[in-house]
Amino acid sequence: MLDTDLTRLLHIRFPIIQAPMAGGPTTPTLVAAVSNAGGLGSLGAAYLAPEHLRSEIHKIRQLTDRPFGVNLFVPENPKESKETISKMTNYLNKYRTKLGISHNPSILKYQEEFQDQVQVILEEKIPVFSFTFGIPSQSLLEEMKSRKIVVIGTATTVDEARLLEQAGVDAIVAQGSESGGHRGTFLKDSSHSLIGTMALVPQIVDQASIPVIASGGIMDGRGLVSSLVLGAAAVQMGTAFLACPESGAHRVYKQKVLLEHEDATEVTRAYSGKDARGIRTTFMNEMQHFPSTIPAFPIQNAMTKDIRQAAAKANNSEYMSLWAGQGLRLATDHPAETIVQLTVDQARKILKEIASMNTFSKE
Repeated sequence: MLDTDLTRLLHIRFPIIQAPMAGGPTTPTLVAAVSNAGGLGSLGAAYLAPEHLRSEIHKIRQLTDRPFGVNLFVPENPKESKETISKMTNYLNKYRTKLGISHNPSILKYQEEFQDQVQVILEEKIPVFSFTFGIPSQSLLEEMKSRKIVVIGTATTVDEARLLEQAGVDAIVAQGSESGGHRGTFLKDSSHSLIGTMALVPQIVDQASIPVIASGGIMDGRGLVSSLVLGAAAVQMGTAFLACPESGAHRVYKQKVLLEHEDATEVTRAYSGKDARGIRTTFMNEMQHFPSTIPAFPIQNAMTKDIRQAAAKANNSEYMSLWAGQGLRLATDHPAETIVQLTVDQARKILKEIASMNTFSKE
């Protein structure tokens, strides 16, 4: 049962994909470790400049000859008034005062150039390309497929999954509401698309003719088997790898992941302007009282970058973005290879027990 259509398509041993967590956690070491262990490591590259992305790809290839993926955010170009941006800048200055950094920082750009990032992926002939926040152009998807790059899109509803399949992706990540990090919703307000993994996966499976990847709250072999029973061809696990030695997450971030519980997270727009699930912080709580409009992603993300970086330098988790899912109590600090192997071993044990129960019931 651990051999699926997707493991064969991706040329991996186990139906386990390490979530492409942008912003630092997915180091080349983590990506390679998961791929070497038989899963699919994924680099969250949305915030990487093209040459930095190329360098990270080369580092991964020095560490593994196994398939791996690179994930990008489909670009969004919101318009915000000068007044909206000015109000947020002034509000954020109080946090800059607390952290001892300059007020009113100049922001040269809000996001990296998507087409330049994509060009690196094409030139480097990456085995797997995944994306979030929408659907890239048809010409880009066709270019990827012409180069035999496996393409994976993210859906939070059945309607989004339908559009992804129509666009020609090879597989769909069904992102349940339990997932840590940014919501991949692109058809409607994400607050109306918070569907749990157990409810979302079988509904997408019933409507899609391509492999579905379950994502959200999956931390071990129990989650893997449950997802396979629901019809998924693999699982995507992020929070499970956050505290492992290979993760690039900040030390205090890892500590919070290991110490907090399932009720410690909530969905917020405070840090980035886009709904994302993370461990509750002082910054999140206080931003609920912001008297104006929070600028949309990626504008707000760029505007809070200096605050998040200063907080990290000061080991102050209350102003860092601590993206994490609802499976926190199950998180460990095991090496990535061990996490993959324990997940597989537990899944095999459960499947064996189920098979024994079925045999017994027939006697």
